[in-house]
Amino acid sequence: MNRIQVKANGNCMPVNIVVTLYAGNCLPLIFEKSLTMKIVEILQYLESRVPLSLQEDYDNCGLLLGDSELEFRKALLCLDITDAVIAEAVNKDCNVVISHHPFIFKGLKKITKGQPETSVITAAIRSDIALYAIHTNLDNTLHGLNAFALSKIGISRYRILTPKSDLLAKLAVFCPVAHAEPVRMALFNAGAGHIGNYDCCSYNVDGQGTFRASDQADPFVGEKNILHMEQEVRIEVIFPRYLEKQIITALITAHPYEEVAYDLYPLHNRMSQVGAGLIGEFDEPCDEKDFLGLVRNNFGIPVVRHSPFLGKQIKSVALCTGSGSFLIREAIKANADAYLTADLKYHDFFGLENRLLLADIGHYESEIGVKEWLYAALIEKFPNFAFLISEVNTNPVHYF
Repeated sequence: MNRIQVKANGNCMPVNIVVTLYAGNCLPLIFEKSLTMKIVEILQYLESRVPLSLQEDYDNCGLLLGDSELEFRKALLCLDITDAVIAEAVNKDCNVVISHHPFIFKGLKKITKGQPETSVITAAIRSDIALYAIHTNLDNTLHGLNAFALSKIGISRYRILTPKSDLLAKLAVFCPVAHAEPVRMALFNAGAGHIGNYDCCSYNVDGQGTFRASDQADPFVGEKNILHMEQEVRIEVIFPRYLEKQIITALITAHPYEEVAYDLYPLHNRMSQVGAGLIGEFDEPCDEKDFLGLVRNNFGIPVVRHSPFLGKQIKSVALCTGSGSFLIREAIKANADAYLTADLKYHDFFGLENRLLLADIGHYESEIGVKEWLYAALIEKFPNFAFLISEVNTNPVHYF
């Protein structure tokens, strides 16, 4: 009789699997193996969902400090990295800290005593803690932090407020008719063919291709040194540029020809699932005061700064977590009834043309949900590993 015993220690690392084999009346042979994972595997998963290429030019996302090839123990999830957060990571045996705000944002010219970054950097290095930031790339994602913030007030139907352009490309490839379907599916599986809420999008045209193989060739069809004509399909698909490498790899792997003929075209189209801010709607409109009360309670804000009431119902709501004054005009153009953001200045409340209720909900308060977003994303993919939500309040703004 063979019997397998498995012991797993919940979310802690490492997870030990003990296998006990019984053969007849023999004594058991016990083999113990730990399920381990490198830090880089977690980071690669995050970047597959939220590519670094989506960050703004001024930003500094990704791995900022540490060795991603080390074995993963636990990760601490936070909004900001401070001395207290690093101390918490050390106390909880975390060797990765994943934050929303990049700890290293501008160029560092020196790391000496008295510099604001020095204590955090030295403490992280001493304890072999990797620091990783997922910032404006998460902000620019359709189902990222802005969507999480909208969900806190009950809005689940939304779209990008200002979609980005110049992020798309088109691939046109020519392949024999009999192989068109597997080639198409390989492209779709690699991430091509997404247009808005649709996937597996392609355009196909039948035609004839000609070629002549040289003596050095190994032709899939036709003969060497003889002009060959083949019934082919021209397959066109759109894809995000940051997926180009994996899509071309998938294409060449699936295509039967020795030399794959394909064309790449840059597109200026807007990418509807990438950009700044979101706009969504309530199922039913609500009064302005009730709306601000909902926002204040659900975001845990002591005070909401807002523009004058307009005496109208709120149904369409635009939102940008963090500093979003640059999107006020875009929210007005999109006919939003209200716009929620943070870090608004005095003059931002002027010139709204009585078309919009503008509210400052606090930088920290609007973005603190990043810890929950990260936890949900990571625990779904890695249920047997430890991801801890930081208990440190890093809000530098206090209310009296």
